[in-house]
Amino acid sequence: MTGASQRGLAAQARGVHAEALARDALQRDGWTILGQRLRTEAGEIDIAAERDGLLALVEVKARASLALAAASLQKRQQARLLAAAEILLARNPDWGRNGSRIDVMVVDAAGRIRRITDAVRAWD
Repeated sequence: MTGASQRGLAAQARGVHAEALARDALQRDGWTILGQRLRTEAGEIDIAAERDGLLALVEVKARASLALAAASLQKRQQARLLAAAEILLARNPDWGRNGSRIDVMVVDAAGRIRRITDAVRAWD
């Protein structure tokens, strides 16, 4: 295996671990997980969760620090998230009867998690 492919596998493992930490944190906060790694034609939504009729589509970002993780969500990816969210909402009209939003959960190397609510908006 090449160095690049080993790094890719390590990054994927970190991402899966960060998603599990985010999912567990959401569940502790009373959110019901509706799905994970939801693929659409526009891209993937890491986690869909609902609480009291509010749908949160969550992008998980893992980096060495929380600041680096938060800064890693670029405009192109935000556009992809919005497009994927539209597809998921069309496929699941019963989700989010009290509204929906896109959140970002950032995870650092020590496993600390922070949530940025309503992080991506169509008019940004």
